[in-house]
Amino acid sequence: MTVQVNITPNGRMSLPADIRKRLGLASGGTVYLDETDDGVMLRTMPQIVAQAQALARQYRDAPGGNVDAFLADRARESGE
Repeated sequence: MTVQVNITPNGRMSLPADIRKRLGLASGGTVYLDETDDGVMLRTMPQIVAQAQALARQYRDAPGGNVDAFLADRARESGE
């Protein structure tokens, strides 16, 4: 969905109420701005955390991909 948002001369912008409500920002809050090659992305902290968790899940079941496996490998290597 593309929404036009105007920016005031002092840099302020307003997110439409329906978007703020969907993002859990109805009574205000914080968004994080990422500048990318494609433009600007606004995300909430829950969105950032969900993305980090999804990334971590990719490696969770990989060989040596968790702390227990890492420690077991190191113990084997040191002869414990």
